[in-house]
Amino acid sequence: MRSTRIAISAAMLGALALPLLSATTASATPASSCSSQPPLPYEVHTAAVTIRSKATTHSTALGVLYKSHRFSVHKKSGNWLYITDKTTGVNGWVSGTYVYRDVRMCLD
Repeated sequence: MRSTRIAISAAMLGALALPLLSATTASATPASSCSSQPPLPYEVHTAAVTIRSKATTHSTALGVLYKSHRFSVHKKSGNWLYITDKTTGVNGWVSGTYVYRDVRMCLD
């Protein structure tokens, strides 16, 4: 009876060790590094957001930045972004609550 237990244990250990012995080693040169990747672009994360004359909700509305519009970000002030709506040509401030970059996680 004891020899059966030893044989089973040895077979189980062999089965566990097999993947370790047959595993290939990883490449020493990583394909890409998080620091070498460009930041993600800004996107509108709602249907539309108001473009304002100043970085406050109480300022004059200059236009509407829709999700489908292309735009560029020039500067930030707190949670506000100064943008140019390339679709309409309107410059102004939009809330960072609705316009922001997604984040990516790197597991280097």
